Amino acid sequence: MLRPDLADLGAPAGLGAAIRRREDPELLRGEGRFLADLELPGGLFACFVRSPIAHARLKDVDLGNARTQAGVVGAFAAEDLGLGPLPIFPGLADAMARPVLAQSVVRFAGEAVAVVVGRSEAAAADGAAAVAVDYEPLSSVVSPEAAAASGAPLLFPEHGSNLAFQGLIRAEEDALAEAQVIVSARFRNQRLAAVPMEPNGFAAAPEASGGGLRVWASTQSPFQVRDAIAESLHLPEKSVHCLVPHVGGGFGAKLAVYPEQLVVAALALRLGRPVRWLETRSESFVALNQGRGQIQDVQLGSDGSGRLVGLRARVIADAGAYPGQGAFLPYLTGQMLSGVYRIPRIDYQARSYCTNTTPTGAYRGAGRPEATALLERAMDLLAAQLGLDPAEVRRCNLIPADAFPYESPTGAIYDSGDYERALRRALELSRYAELRSEQAARLSTGARKVLGIGISAYVEVTAVGSPTEYAAIEVEGGGDLAVKVGTASSGQGHATAYAQILSGLLGVRSERITVTEGDTSLVERGDGTASSRSMQLGASAVFGAGEELLQQARELGAEMLEAAEVDLVSSNDGVGVRGSPQRAVSWSQLAARAAEGGSALRAEFDAYADSSYPFGAHVAVAEVDLETGEAGLLRHVAVDDCGTVVNPLLVDGQVAGGIAQGVAQALFEEVVHDAEGIPRTTSLLDYCVPGASELPPLDLEHTVTASPNNSLGVKGIGESGTIGATPAVQNAILDAVKHLGISHLDMPLHPERLWRAISNAQTGR
Repeated sequence: MLRPDLADLGAPAGLGAAIRRREDPELLRGEGRFLADLELPGGLFACFVRSPIAHARLKDVDLGNARTQAGVVGAFAAEDLGLGPLPIFPGLADAMARPVLAQSVVRFAGEAVAVVVGRSEAAAADGAAAVAVDYEPLSSVVSPEAAAASGAPLLFPEHGSNLAFQGLIRAEEDALAEAQVIVSARFRNQRLAAVPMEPNGFAAAPEASGGGLRVWASTQSPFQVRDAIAESLHLPEKSVHCLVPHVGGGFGAKLAVYPEQLVVAALALRLGRPVRWLETRSESFVALNQGRGQIQDVQLGSDGSGRLVGLRARVIADAGAYPGQGAFLPYLTGQMLSGVYRIPRIDYQARSYCTNTTPTGAYRGAGRPEATALLERAMDLLAAQLGLDPAEVRRCNLIPADAFPYESPTGAIYDSGDYERALRRALELSRYAELRSEQAARLSTGARKVLGIGISAYVEVTAVGSPTEYAAIEVEGGGDLAVKVGTASSGQGHATAYAQILSGLLGVRSERITVTEGDTSLVERGDGTASSRSMQLGASAVFGAGEELLQQARELGAEMLEAAEVDLVSSNDGVGVRGSPQRAVSWSQLAARAAEGGSALRAEFDAYADSSYPFGAHVAVAEVDLETGEAGLLRHVAVDDCGTVVNPLLVDGQVAGGIAQGVAQALFEEVVHDAEGIPRTTSLLDYCVPGASELPPLDLEHTVTASPNNSLGVKGIGESGTIGATPAVQNAILDAVKHLGISHLDMPLHPERLWRAISNAQTGR
């Protein structure tokens, strides 16, 4: 379903071709350059002193011993640096602004209170260990429920409460007035750590002249980092040059600007030497923004046949100690609460509260996975209450394919979709009827390992928050093409996809196309990579710039060849007259001709596009050992629709990685604090992530429903796997044990939780 002018590109590297990632060989050879690999002659190392207490008055920070340690260059507290707080997220109270180093009060375990700079990592760490801090402990609030309670300790007393954000979507009438059957439940969508392969990191070096800075950030948004540093240090934006080396995963957590980045930049200017900070894994578990963290009270109503009539939901969310983007993610949860279904009325209220924990922010899906998890779990409960098959309850409520564009009761305008086709295909691929027969057979024979089948149908929204992206293309002297884009890759395969699109449009082999992103001195502007926006906006910008470049080339070629523009075609060699191979000019000749006229053969383009709404259906197959509570995944089927598929290998890679993170939330991952707010999951010994042996075989397929909202018809795919997989796996596990009367268990469904529920059910407790 490509646009007509794209369907006949004819080049082997055109849209839809399975091109292997050009980024992989360098990484597989160990030639990647991450923050830790940078060569910074004369460089110093920063180590942050972090509070071991969740809430305390900061009475004294004694840096004397630290400054006398061998190899220590300097030790600094907040008053030594004189930096202002991080910019407050729009809509939040000024009182909640986050200082770059704690001042007067620490509000979560892991908050930085001082920084030590040494000639080596070891020297900096030894100096940090020698800092003496006097804390006066205060009462903590660890959960949003506790933060919302009357008389709760306040993180920001001047604000008057712990409430950071509240939003409301109210139906004109009682959402459940016509319901004959209502299911009610409380779901907990647990807090997660992002756990990127490469923890956070940052380096800064003074420029040799001009008083500027060159900085390197493991970030998804280099222009945002540049702007924050310039504002904090009172520098012109153009004097801060931000580069993004290879990034070992971000998943949304590296979208934010972190206080450590501003501190290290200030230290580099102050000391006149390069300074680098490399976050340790244990630091990452307390300092890197975390995700999810919602408590959801839901009532879903239907008539007697299973037709939905209304939904009421109340969500309280955990914003952490310093609310930022994470405080507003419940807004996206509410926006997507209708899912793929016709729900006539929705009544939704959300509140986000400050707690004495690590701040929350975007994490793969950012508010949308929470909506799908809520709705798909409730759909299974409704099916059980009605005595109907979960697949049939979903099927009879799907928004039909002829209803698009469709405005949901929450104000989301779905661009295009065919939800029934995706669900039907997922059920076919999984052999759903056969699975139900096998499930019944195991139960009838009293098998120790019982079978569960979980379904999830989802729709999400991508490219939210920023509707525009920039790209520029220039033909170099040798005839190669240099592409510059405002996105920033953290492993998605942007260079492959962008070159593939341009190769298909212009007929130029992809190896002649270089792609630059993540460099604020070479790329004019950009909004980075988040919310699965890169193909919708970045690729559309590349395509738009390519069309303009092609038009310029045709105009020059027509002049040079004395031919009509409409008769010219482009190729790897340049442009020529259709049907007359001898009448052609090369790309280098075209560039030279443009230079004669005083300009480069260059085009730039800012793409503007509305959000799109990818969708799909997942089926998870699991078995549960009734004696041990151990759950194993046997198979996972995913049928996803991201509109036009640029490269199926990249799409499948994104879906597979997303499914792994969805499985992780359903079965393994959870950030845990004790009653005083001390984190208990600060290493990979305590925080469980799945390995390859815990992941099931994946059956991946795609339908194509092009989006009308951008020039390529593409939709995002980076978060879809996670959004679809999490409730499918949870539903599968609970489907396996529902015969015992277990209707719901919160994630993660680890063996101890399952074993305890099974044991209680079997003994009548």
